[in-house]
Amino acid sequence: MTDIFFPALAMGAIGLFLGILLAFASKIFAVEKDERAEAITEVLPGANCGSCGYAGCSAYAAAISSKGAKINACSPGGQQVADAIAEIMGVQAEAVEEKCAVVLCHGETETATDKYIYEGIEDCSLEATLQGGGHKACAYGCLGFGSCAAVCQNNAIKIENGIAVVDYDKCGGCGECEQACPKKLIKIVKKSTKYIVKCSSCDKGADMKAKCSVGCIGCKICEKNCPVQAITVENNHAVIDYDKCIGCGICAEKCPKKIIIELHPEEKKVEKTAKKS
Repeated sequence: MTDIFFPALAMGAIGLFLGILLAFASKIFAVEKDERAEAITEVLPGANCGSCGYAGCSAYAAAISSKGAKINACSPGGQQVADAIAEIMGVQAEAVEEKCAVVLCHGETETATDKYIYEGIEDCSLEATLQGGGHKACAYGCLGFGSCAAVCQNNAIKIENGIAVVDYDKCGGCGECEQACPKKLIKIVKKSTKYIVKCSSCDKGADMKAKCSVGCIGCKICEKNCPVQAITVENNHAVIDYDKCIGCGICAEKCPKKIIIELHPEEKKVEKTAKKS
């Protein structure tokens, strides 16, 4: 009997000792939960898109509560989320600079030339791996199969005339489409942006003309006429410095290919209508 009793007693004592040790260790090394970080995570949209500059909503919430990160960096959440975070943190709400996605390609079915007829799986990422980067003659052009639209949680992107088109009113600027585009044609800009260059081609003018009738030819007319030097031609296509741009529209007016597009032309229509009334 003793042969069984004493070993069992010893094992029980060891188990009790280890249990006490673990309980003690859990108290000593316990990581306190940051209730504010948890509350902030709850009010964030949960997109985990990274537009705030952090790996996801939880990481952003932790950075706000413990590292003093800005509370207005969540573009998809907008002002409503920023206000909610401000209330949790007990600080003044900061204004959110809303963002949206822009597609820097204007090569529609009627204006862009194709190298061949593609009859495979309609997926931009897959076709972009083919020789020449896809069916379009312009290697920089939108393939138009909607890989960007497939990841958009707001249904803000659709394919029209062979290219992706963004509904800026629906777009939250999360950046999911930017990551999904294999051609890197989609960029996230401030919604207050006045003009964009809807072309990403780096081909020289003569080559561009043969591939797309509306592509930037790198003529530098926009660059020469900009009163604040906000637009320059780099790698054969025009690039706007939005920090310098004053939205005068001279570049768009002078562009011979009309590839510099006003981002929100409807706003001017509303203003004109208001003035007439």
